[in-house]
Amino acid sequence: MRARPDEHREVLFYNGVVSEPIVVTETVRVPARALTMRAARSSGPGGQNVNKVASKIDLRVDLGAIEGLSDRARGRLRALAVNRLDAEGRLVVTSQESRDQARNLEIAREKVRRLLTAALREPRVRRSTRPSAGAKERRLEGKKRRASVKGWRARPTAE
Repeated sequence: MRARPDEHREVLFYNGVVSEPIVVTETVRVPARALTMRAARSSGPGGQNVNKVASKIDLRVDLGAIEGLSDRARGRLRALAVNRLDAEGRLVVTSQESRDQARNLEIAREKVRRLLTAALREPRVRRSTRPSAGAKERRLEGKKRRASVKGWRARPTAE
């Protein structure tokens, strides 16, 4: 009895490529055990091959297993990826841009890397400021000028 082609391809591919961790910085990395890859049929480019070859990649990342991520960065990552989480809380990234399964896996890994890089970036603190006295004066002067222009457009009144 032969194994289904998709199963065989997935096992070979999984052992060959997904076993590499995704390195974001020197301290932050996604270990191989946190990654789960599944290949499926793509709706993207591929011509007649689209019905035969499983080139779409569905990459799932266990957010709890990411190494070197601070609690605040982990919270930002959850906020950024809130619409990409599955029922188990794993990040789901898909790629079907290419006809090649290996290329789609690289694209999916790059998407994860970019998302983590965005989560590592601390947002700037917004400090409220007040307009200067000169700015207030200029604003009021502009309002008075507009009001007088509109006043000239009004119907003349009989006095």
